Amino acid sequence: MELPWLSRLEPQLLAILRIIVGLLFLEHALSKFFAIPIPFPVHPLPPMLIAAGAIELIAGSLVTLGLFTRLAAFIASGEMAFAYFIGHFPKSPWPVANMGEPAILFCFVFLYIAAAGPGTWSIDGARNKNAPIR
Repeated sequence: MELPWLSRLEPQLLAILRIIVGLLFLEHALSKFFAIPIPFPVHPLPPMLIAAGAIELIAGSLVTLGLFTRLAAFIASGEMAFAYFIGHFPKSPWPVANMGEPAILFCFVFLYIAAAGPGTWSIDGARNKNAPIR
């Protein structure tokens, strides 16, 4: 069943997805580095978590703003793939048992954003007015 009224909202819904996912990703960095909204349970942070936090801080900010969106989302997707296979998969092959669903979802949503682009309401779109919004 086609929903043409919903299809017309695709660029805006893609932008909302990008903004929400970027903010959720950024929240992980804020927790690691600044204890906002809650402190990260591991301190001091080992080097791998410092690197992950830096990617989350930078990529989360860029994706939220829609700046260098495709590259930032691709890097964030890769980080989440590594996070799943390094941090979750060794505990169990089942995501529900290893608590890896968020990493998998982040990985594939970021991969989609890397392929689809920022949608509307982005710095990328504002900088490139002549190009298609996608």
